[in-house]
Amino acid sequence: MVFLHTLLDFTDTNNWDSIASSPNYYYQGLCPQSGELLRLPRTVQCEAIARGLMQHLAGDERHSREGKMYGVLLVETLDGEKMVLKAFSGLLNGFSAVEGWVEPIPGRDRVALEEARTLAELESMKQELMGLKELPQRVEYERLLREFELELGDLGDRHKTCKQQRDEQRDLLCRNLLGETLEIALEELNQASRLEGIERRQFKRNRDQKLQPLKQLINLADERMRQLKQQRKELSRALQTQMHEAYTLVNFLGKSRSLQQLMPSGSIPTGTGDCCAPKLLHCAALNNLKPLAMAEFWWGPSSGDKVQGEFYGACGDRCQPLMGFLLSGLAQNQMISNNSLTGILPVANNRNRGGQDAHPTNNDYDCGTGILPVPDPREMLPIIYQDKWLIVINKPSGLLSVPGRYLENQDSVLSRFRNLLADGFKLNAVHRLDLETSGILILARDKKTYRELSLRFEKKLFQKVYESVLSGVINMKFGSIALPLWGDPENRPYQQVNFERGKPSVTEFQVIGREGNCDRIEFVPLTGRTHQLRVHAADVRGLGIPILGDRLYGCSAVASRLHLHAREISFEHPQLGERLYLKAETPF
Repeated sequence: MVFLHTLLDFTDTNNWDSIASSPNYYYQGLCPQSGELLRLPRTVQCEAIARGLMQHLAGDERHSREGKMYGVLLVETLDGEKMVLKAFSGLLNGFSAVEGWVEPIPGRDRVALEEARTLAELESMKQELMGLKELPQRVEYERLLREFELELGDLGDRHKTCKQQRDEQRDLLCRNLLGETLEIALEELNQASRLEGIERRQFKRNRDQKLQPLKQLINLADERMRQLKQQRKELSRALQTQMHEAYTLVNFLGKSRSLQQLMPSGSIPTGTGDCCAPKLLHCAALNNLKPLAMAEFWWGPSSGDKVQGEFYGACGDRCQPLMGFLLSGLAQNQMISNNSLTGILPVANNRNRGGQDAHPTNNDYDCGTGILPVPDPREMLPIIYQDKWLIVINKPSGLLSVPGRYLENQDSVLSRFRNLLADGFKLNAVHRLDLETSGILILARDKKTYRELSLRFEKKLFQKVYESVLSGVINMKFGSIALPLWGDPENRPYQQVNFERGKPSVTEFQVIGREGNCDRIEFVPLTGRTHQLRVHAADVRGLGIPILGDRLYGCSAVASRLHLHAREISFEHPQLGERLYLKAETPF
């Protein structure tokens, strides 16, 4: 099998026991047959294999021209040998099938002729659109319009000066003349004013006569562009529908389903079935290979929130809905141990017949059913302070503060405690920390406390202190940074300094230590903008040095995490009236 690779193709070690195998992420989905949640981990070992692939991609400039997702799947053959599959999303340098990579999902060949015809028609429409967009009359219209506006501006200035002179003359005439003589003199001035009005109207008529034909052509071109775009959209949708009906996925039960069958409701997003995860799992199922772990990463120019070399989970709209089917049929009693590469972790729905959440202890694993116990969140998330109104957590790096939009982003501080506590449904996060930022996070246990604390956050009545390590050194001991921040809606979640659109953002800082070529910094944010400390550190108008591990804002140094920690917070307790001073030790 030309798509199978040995571990040594990606890494120079076979001593996997020396590398921790705890999962950093799970690819998961509900089994359509049993309703169980099936999970495939992304382990440290699999990430090491993926980094080996990154080194290969870095050596070929063709892979740096276009950003896309790549993935590796660690599998076990029938002989017990561990091998690796690799895949890319979409096309690689214009090709869907490339030697050494897993093949695309089958079925596309069945619509090949229709696809070729449609793609040719789409390309023809694209060329026509480009021609209409670059219509010479557009340039001519803009040139003439600018000239007319300049001339009209000059004409207006001249008429304004003449009017001022006439007003002065009227005043002088009214003081020195009387009767019919005054009337004749004033009429002459009025006639001059009327002639200027005629001149303005004649100028505008002349302008419109020259611009109107061009404008009509441009309007016709715009209407044609609108029609072409609509036709392209309909053609693309029709082709996608045919391809989704033809694309056939196979799972580990040997069952096959088309994309249309797996995602019957609503519109199927473009590109579904062309991502790494479905390709890898389909290939493994088709060739009797047992998946152990999988890792997907972005390579090439950054796009939106995608950064080169960063690992990502299954995309929420295209891959996540397929996970349950693709993972179905895998062994149901595998568990990850410290010295094992196995990885499917089916987890029960954790909801009993009475409708209440069930939470087995760490010793309640049922080997007969394959249910993996739900870990107690209190063991993973240290509680700094709690009473009947508040819970204050020391959030680890890599865990969301609140659930995200898609299924793969549901694990968070808030969701864990909502599942743990009897009154957890009342919990609300008073504020948030970035995914990669660790430290103090406050949860309110009732609506009144949540509203009062949220209002105090808005009024800046909380004092917060962050600790960070920069990826370099600065030539200041302390100071203040005031740079307005704005989030470009086309490039979320990236924030940038923007003096026109940005919101005021102020940070005080001081150097509290130096470790080699890195300064340890204490930040005190006086405002609470998204990514405020990260941008104020990285921007040349701020400190000019990114925080260590902050690849989104330009840190190139290798680091295990973002070195930013919410260390201290102080505020007045909304119910007790006393001031709380809370601290979480910096973990780096």
